[in-house]
Amino acid sequence: MLIQYLTPLIILAAIIFSAFRILREYERGVIFFLGRFQKVKGPGLIIVIPLVQKMVRVDLRVVTMDIPTQDVISKDNVTVHVSAVLYFRVVDPERAIIQVEDFYTATGQFAQTTLRSVLGQHDLDEMLSERDKLNVDIQNILDERTSAWGIKVTNVEIKHIDLDESMVRAIAKQAEAERERRAKVIHAEGELQASKKLLEAANVLSTNPQALQLRYLQTLSDISTENASTIVFPIPLDLVSALQKSLTTTKAD
Repeated sequence: MLIQYLTPLIILAAIIFSAFRILREYERGVIFFLGRFQKVKGPGLIIVIPLVQKMVRVDLRVVTMDIPTQDVISKDNVTVHVSAVLYFRVVDPERAIIQVEDFYTATGQFAQTTLRSVLGQHDLDEMLSERDKLNVDIQNILDERTSAWGIKVTNVEIKHIDLDESMVRAIAKQAEAERERRAKVIHAEGELQASKKLLEAANVLSTNPQALQLRYLQTLSDISTENASTIVFPIPLDLVSALQKSLTTTKAD
């Protein structure tokens, strides 16, 4: 007899106890009353009437989602393998539960298609050199589309852009050719600057005979310090002219 009276009491106590729920600071409870949305509760201690109300727990913390490697064809028809990471959080629990069946899966699938779409509009060089800009573009598109689901995309980071071995070799050859081109340009610019300086020096020496004589003496001094077996002494042109004039005068006499 005692058990017959205690059993209903125990069931009633269990039902009453199950009506109390505790939500953490980063959690919210979306309450449905007989299938219709009623309100969002939490955090703290809340009461959910059994059999009448139903609660769906929603986490408001930032979610880190790895976007699987995607095969992307760039604008210049190069196939690359791109992986990324997505950061988002729920800002409106009501819409996150009502507007989409599974906001986590929906956000991940949409991130994959957006990643392929955005990167496919750029050349390979832009993918490699403008990664920050591409991150912002992808984030803005995702944030705009997922706002209807109560989702806020806080950041998108492209982790890896992998190329085929043949493309890696082609890029290495291109980089080597570019370095050679720059070296030749720098060498040509140096030759041009040196020729300009030599021309300026020649103009100064031609207008100042004393400077020409000093340069001649300096050249002889430099030659004397070298360990050369043969030394060629240059003869000034004015000296040669004077000798020719003297010989011409002697023959005339």
